[in-house]
Amino acid sequence: MSWQQYVDEHLMCDIEGGCLTSAAILGIDGSVWAQSATFPQFKPEEIVAIVKDFDEPGSLAPTGLFLGGTKYMVIQGEAGAVIRGKKGSGGVTVKKTNLALIIGIYEEPLTPGQCNMIVERLGDYLIEQGL
Repeated sequence: MSWQQYVDEHLMCDIEGGCLTSAAILGIDGSVWAQSATFPQFKPEEIVAIVKDFDEPGSLAPTGLFLGGTKYMVIQGEAGAVIRGKKGSGGVTVKKTNLALIIGIYEEPLTPGQCNMIVERLGDYLIEQGL
């Protein structure tokens, strides 16, 4: 399966009538493996800061998580594994695998829990595959 298929079929899928706003699979180095057409144009330093938070949990909390120039307030996650952010009625979930970052961005009516489930389920699968 191509990386684009993972984005199209496993991240941008319909969940109880809702869907992520945008999604991407990036290499830990910030390279784009695949992304939805709606995924924001991000800056390399935004990805560097996200990766740093996986190595140093809590480093994003004071400044927030930025993605495509949008600031998300960092909320509870799983240190070294998942970062979650909130902005208004939407938010972002970032799951780290051995080689990649799985990123999902959502708006209502999708709930934070649904976004987490979509992103983390694919991330867990890729980890099981050694990716």
